[in-house]
Formats: sequence, C-alpha cells, structure tokens
Amino acid sequence: MGLVKQLVEKGKKNGTLTYKEIMDSLEEVDLSPEQIEKVYEILESMGIEIVGDMEDLPKNVASEEENLDISVPDGVAIDDPVRMYLKEIGKVPLLTADEEIELAKRMEKGDEEAKKRLAEANLRLVVSIAKRYVGRGMLFLDLIQEGNLGLIKAVEKFDYSKGFKFSTYATWWIRQAITRAIADQARTIRIPVHMVETINKLIRVSRQLLQELGREPTAEEIAKELGMPADKVREIMKIAQEPVSLETPIGEEEDSHLGDFIPDD
Repeated sequence: MGLVKQLVEKGKKNGTLTYKEIMDSLEEVDLSPEQIEKVYEILESMGIEIVGDMEDLPKNVASEEENLDISVPDGVAIDDPVRMYLKEIGKVPLLTADEEIELAKRMEKGDEEAKKRLAEANLRLVVSIAKRYVGRGMLFLDLIQEGNLGLIKAVEKFDYSKGFKFSTYATWWIRQAITRAIADQARTIRIPVHMVETINKLIRVSRQLLQELGREPTAEEIAKELGMPADKVREIMKIAQEPVSLETPIGEEEDSHLGDFIPDD
C-alpha cells in the first residue's frame, strides 16, 4: 500500500490531516516540490481538511530553538570561510511566533526584506539538519548549501494562516532538498558518462537562478542561460530525474498513480 494511499485513508477516516502528518509520511517518498503540491491538491479535492498544529507548540519559537547545534561535526575538516559562516549565522536573532506571523503577513504583500529576514533567522536550522547527513557522500558545506535551497522553497510556500510553525514546515523542505541531492549524486553513476557533465552544468545553473530569482526557474530561463533550446533542457531534466516515486498508488482503488496527476511538459 502506497504512503499517499495511506494518507488518503487516514484523512477520510479522521476528516482532517495535519501538515506534520503529511510531511512525516512523504519523507519516505522522493517527490519534487511540484509533485508534493499535487498531493496536497488531491487530498483537498477529496474533502480532507489540512490543518496546522500550532496549538501544541510553544508561543515562543525562539526559546525552543536557542539550543540548535551548529557546531562542526566530529571528523569534518572545514576551512576558515565555513567557520566564519557558522559564527555569523549564530549571531542572527531568532524569531518569536508573533514575529514569524508578522513577517509572513508582510511577505503576502510582496515584502522581499521580510522573506530575507525569515530565511536568515532559520539558517542555523539548516546547519543542524545538514549535520545528520554527514558521511553520506557529500561535503558538509554542500549539504548546507542544498539545505539552504530547501529553506528558500519553504519561505516561498509558507502560509501562516494554515496554523503551523515555520520551522516545522521548513524542516521537511530542508531534509527533502538534502536527501534529493544525495540521491542525485549517487544516481549519476547510472547515467551515461557523456551526459553527466551536461546534467551537472544544468543543475548548477538551475540552483544559481533559484537563488537569484527566489523561485524555481522555468526551462526557458535555464535554456537561455545555457544557450540551448528549452526542449533540450527538458530532455536533460527528465534523464536526471528518478521516476520511481511517480508509481505511488492514489485513491480508494489502486488503479491510479501519482504520475497520472503530473502533467507532461
């Protein structure tokens, strides 16, 4: 039985699902952000209300997160710039729940400074999560950078009105970004050698544009940067993706899959 099908059954039984329940369940499935959004849409279309869990959380978010460990993991050699980075993010003031909501309201109105503030206040969360994945084939700094990209996506998609704390929401996106990066790196050995360099270049450009634009770049934007047709970019992106997760069964019958709900380019 697929994890998504289990979520659907649990949601239909209870009438509701919390964001934490959904995120914890989907952690076991390698889904892209777009596929995750589709899961939410499917659940809501089935009449399952998705609710937050703020009532179970402390009012002072900062007090809970003061003790996040951003020290260097044992056995990891890092250079001075990384040490300086860890020192600097440790100085960034954390947010209370009220401050998070205030920033989120400003973000709704297009306030870019509020986005930046929310992201900066959670950089140490990224480091504390990245530490758990040391020793899985990626450098500590690369793990942090991947986690930061997940944090950016969480900031983009955060909806305070749903009732959950930002760090609860962001933790899932950060973990997903890091685990996908580790899987992508391991997967390159199964891709034809002549494609690896092209794929890596596309990934670098895509991440650079994500940071510059504050959102996922389109195939056309990536193509312009690389100087190649958009169709070629889409083809390369498909080669680099892992399709197994699209076979996750959905619905009361097991005759449809998540991939059926993902439109073709």
